[in-house]
Amino acid sequence: MTQPSGTVGAALAGTGAALGVLPLGTLNHFAKDLGIPLELEAAAGNLLSGQIVRVDVGEVNGRVFLNNSSLGLYPRVIRQREITREQLGWGKWPAFVWASLVMPRRYPLLEVCLRVRGTRMRRRTPFIFVGNNEYQIEGFDLGARQRLDGGHLSFYIARDVRRLGLLRLAVRALTRRLRDEKGFRRVVSRRSRH
Repeated sequence: MTQPSGTVGAALAGTGAALGVLPLGTLNHFAKDLGIPLELEAAAGNLLSGQIVRVDVGEVNGRVFLNNSSLGLYPRVIRQREITREQLGWGKWPAFVWASLVMPRRYPLLEVCLRVRGTRMRRRTPFIFVGNNEYQIEGFDLGARQRLDGGHLSFYIARDVRRLGLLRLAVRALTRRLRDEKGFRRVVSRRSRH
C-alpha cells in the first residue's frame, strides 16, 4: 500500500529529509511538475541519480499538503471516480467523466471564510481548491505548474452555482475562457516562509 505524498510530506516537512517520489498517482501532476519520469523503472532510477529540489508545503485547516488540498465537490468526485474504477474496472478518464456527471446531482454548498492578502472573503461555494503555487486552469494542460517553490498558494473558488453552472465552468476551462467567468474566482497569495 502506498502512502499519499501529503501524509509523508507532512511528517518530513521542515526536517531537511528528502522525499522520494514515484509516479503512482492517478494523474501524477506532482511528479510531472518536478520533471520526474512517469515510467516506474526510470522514476526509481531517478531516486538514485536525480537532484534534490526544495518544494513548498501548504496547510489547510491544520493539514499539511505538498500538491493541493480541496474541500467540497472535487474530493467527492475523486472518491466516486475511485469507487467506479474499483467496481466496474473502468480506466481513470471514463470513471472521472462518469463521477463528474453523477456527483453534481447532489452536493452541499460550503460556507467558507478566507483571509487572503489581509482581506477577508466569505463565499458560498460547491468547492474550494487550494494549490501549492499557481496551477494552469485553462486548456488541455490543465493542472500543470511552472514551479513548486514560488512561495504562493493559489485558491480556486466557484460561486454558488448549480449543475449547469459547473458544466459551464468546465467548458470555459477547456476553451481557455475561465479567467473571464464571473462565477469563478482565482486568488494567488504570497505566503510566509518559516
